[in-house]
Amino acid sequence: SQSISNTVWAYATVGHSSPRLFDTLSYTAIKKLDTFNSQTIANTLWSYAKVGHSSPDLFDAVSQMTVEKLTTFNSQSIANTVWAYAKVEHSSPKLFDAISHKVLEELKSFSTGNLSIIKWSYEAVGYSSSELFDALSDRLVEKLETFSILDN
Repeated sequence: SQSISNTVWAYATVGHSSPRLFDTLSYTAIKKLDTFNSQTIANTLWSYAKVGHSSPDLFDAVSQMTVEKLTTFNSQSIANTVWAYAKVEHSSPKLFDAISHKVLEELKSFSTGNLSIIKWSYEAVGYSSSELFDALSDRLVEKLETFSILDN
């Protein structure tokens, strides 16, 4: 899993799309998903989204697994994951429901940057949650004094 994640990440960070490679690695990743941890999941999805390579089968498979492993995801992994789904316009209501609950439970552990990414991502895929959006707004207002795009 680490080698798959590292490979697609390397291509994505230099902005090089290689459809054949990404398709092959998607197929391989689906077969090995049980070996992925939260960071390799988030980094892999981020990489696919960064180069604009939609892989519906991969995103569907990862969605189910992420719901099951969500307790192991930190705020950065959650933000990267929902951003990736939004960027490739892949809807996953069950995943977004589960993440919404996790964010509400652990709101204070999220940076302002991650909260903004989450809000944008939910809007981009057309997922609406008044409870989540109100909580995000309230938290951002609380942090306004220290608000920075570089906030961790």
